[in-house]
Amino acid sequence: SMTMELTWHGHSTWHVDVDGTTLLIDPFFDNPNTDLAAADVETPDYLLLTHGHADHIADAGAFADATAVGVPEMTGYLEREVGFEDTIGMNIGGTVECGDAFVTMHRADHTNGLNTGYETSLGTPTGFVVSDTKPTQEADVDATTFYHAGDTGLMSEMKDVIGPYLEPDAAALPAGDHFTMGPTQAAIAADWLDVDHVFPMHYDSFPPIEIDTDDFVREVNATDSDAEVHVLGGDESFTLE
Repeated sequence: SMTMELTWHGHSTWHVDVDGTTLLIDPFFDNPNTDLAAADVETPDYLLLTHGHADHIADAGAFADATAVGVPEMTGYLEREVGFEDTIGMNIGGTVECGDAFVTMHRADHTNGLNTGYETSLGTPTGFVVSDTKPTQEADVDATTFYHAGDTGLMSEMKDVIGPYLEPDAAALPAGDHFTMGPTQAAIAADWLDVDHVFPMHYDSFPPIEIDTDDFVREVNATDSDAEVHVLGGDESFTLE
């Protein structure tokens, strides 16, 4: 099993390195938990976008030389309006090969308007399961797998599909409440996903989503989950082995 390096740049912005293949998810560097600007970040091989809200795609244009991955409505927009030449338009349930990574798309329970003075939909909101092996029904103990849930409420697919079949080892879960799950629902999600490691995200970026992360730790402990909670500092990395 290879190692996967996960770096949190605040909010829902994650940099994932799978054996040298680099993926940047939901670039939004105008948040209080990073010291970086988009210009400071090396262009990744792949840019994964969960949905079209500004706090997830604001800095996409800085990485237009990457290959963008998202639903076709999202990748079409990026080609037409943002200057991307290389995109992979995929959809719910699909798995695509991105260098040494396999990216599986799952839905998220959320909305997906693009805020450009008028509301236009960019398709369905999503999450991504990033693994170093292609998901199969046979349990693969050697696989290293990270689930970025996107912006979502609690959904039973976490218990019924993502946990048992996609088998993430670690999950980044929105925990800021108001626009997504709060600590209680995110803790239930960690339990349902049966992960070893969980990272709260999408919190403290603006007033409605300010939380006490101790609440999340306490809520996870109140479930039967064995998940270890990692409250990362901004731009801090975790090596998943």
